[in-house]
Amino acid sequence: MTYRVVQWGTGNVGRNALAGIDARPDLELVGVWVSNPAKVGRDAGDLAGLGRPLGVTATGDPGAALALRPDCVVYASMADVRLNEALGDLARILRSGANVVASGPVFLQYPDGVIPPEMSDPLRAAAREGGASLFVNGIDPGFANDWLPLALTGISERIDEVRCLEILDYSTYDQATVLFDVMGFGRPLDEVPMLLHPGVLSMAWGSVVRQIAAGLDVRLDGVEEWHARLPAPETFEIDSGSIEKGTAAALRFEVRGMFGGRAAIVLEHVTRLRDDLAPDWPQPAGAGCYRVEVRGEPNYTLDLRLLGTDGDHNTAGLKATAMRLVNAVPAVVDAPPGLLTALDLPLVTGRGLLR
Repeated sequence: MTYRVVQWGTGNVGRNALAGIDARPDLELVGVWVSNPAKVGRDAGDLAGLGRPLGVTATGDPGAALALRPDCVVYASMADVRLNEALGDLARILRSGANVVASGPVFLQYPDGVIPPEMSDPLRAAAREGGASLFVNGIDPGFANDWLPLALTGISERIDEVRCLEILDYSTYDQATVLFDVMGFGRPLDEVPMLLHPGVLSMAWGSVVRQIAAGLDVRLDGVEEWHARLPAPETFEIDSGSIEKGTAAALRFEVRGMFGGRAAIVLEHVTRLRDDLAPDWPQPAGAGCYRVEVRGEPNYTLDLRLLGTDGDHNTAGLKATAMRLVNAVPAVVDAPPGLLTALDLPLVTGRGLLR
C-alpha cells in the first residue's frame, strides 16, 4: 500500500523529513506547506537539498495542502515559541481527516498527567471528528527515551533506576531561536530563559518519565526539576552566533520521576557549546550520544552514538527525529483514531530502506 503524504514545514527537521519521504517506496509526497513566502513555488527536492526535483511545489496555503487529501501530514513546524498556533494547526489537520506525525509540541508525546485536559481534549475531539490519529515523537523526547529504555528494561530482573541522558555539543546546531531564546545560551547567567522557568522542563520532558513509568506499570509520586549552568571562559563563535565571555555556555538539567521517596526515572540533558566545558559532567560516547542507564539487577549502560555522513552528530539528531516520524507513517495511519503514544504502536522499522 502507498500512503499519500504532505510535508508541513521545511526547517531543520522538515527538510530531512522530505528526504526521508522520498526514500521510502511506500510513501508518496503529494504536497508541501511552508510558512516562508520565499519558499512558495519551490520544488520539494530543492527545499530538501536533494539536488534533483521531486515534481512537487510548495504552497503557503494550508487549505490547499489539506485539499490534497493526504493520508498523513508530517508536521515539523516550530512549536516551542508558537504553542497555541501549533495546537491550532494540529486540530485543523486532524479535523480534515488527515493523520499526523509531528515533532511537537513535545508534551504530546505522552500528555496524560503532564498537561491539563483542556489542552489535550480539543485535539482528542478533533481526532474523533476527523477519524484520524496524532503521534508526536522524535529522538528526544522520543525514541531515545521511550522504546530504547523500555526495551532495555525487558532484560532486567530488578529495576532500581532508569536514567535517560542526552550528552551533546550543540555548537553546530544552527537554530538561534532554540539556543538563545529558549535555552538561554549566550545570555547572562542571572537571566532565566524560557526553558528554565519553573514547570517548563516538566512540561517538555515530564512526558518522558511518565511514559516510562506507564510502561513499567508504576504510579509516580511526582516530578521534580533540577538544573545547573556554567559560563563561557572567553568569547567564542558557534554556528548560531557569538557566545560572549561570562554568558551561559553549558547547561545540565534533570527531570526526576519520584517513586518511594527517590528519583527512580530520570531524564537528564548535558548540553555544551564546546567540548572542553564542564569536564566533570557526564561525557559522551563518540562525538555525541543518547545514553540509557538501568540500575538494578543486573546494571546496564547503553550508548546510542550519533554521527551523520557529513561528520556532524547534530545532523544525525535531526535526521533521527525526522525518520522517527516518517517511518511511523504507515503504523499511525493504520491505528485507531486518537492521540497515540509509543506504547500504542507496533514495532516501527526502516521497512523498504535497505538498499
